[in-house]
Amino acid sequence: MAERRPGRQVGWREVLIVAAAAVGVVLGAAILTSVLPLDLQRVIFHTPLLIGILIAVTALVLWRVASRHSPEP
Repeated sequence: MAERRPGRQVGWREVLIVAAAAVGVVLGAAILTSVLPLDLQRVIFHTPLLIGILIAVTALVLWRVASRHSPEP
């Protein structure tokens, strides 16, 4: 991952890139889920599987953010 220079602010371009990536991931997941067999779709939508995935991904993101070292002054 590229390191930011100290004092540099995140701009609109970076925000839009991250937002577009998030929309792309969600759209891709929706398309992937729509082509699955009905029995597999039922498992995904009617069990706590998605909740478990959301908890795991959230924990991973929080762990990565918390373990990041700030640049030395």
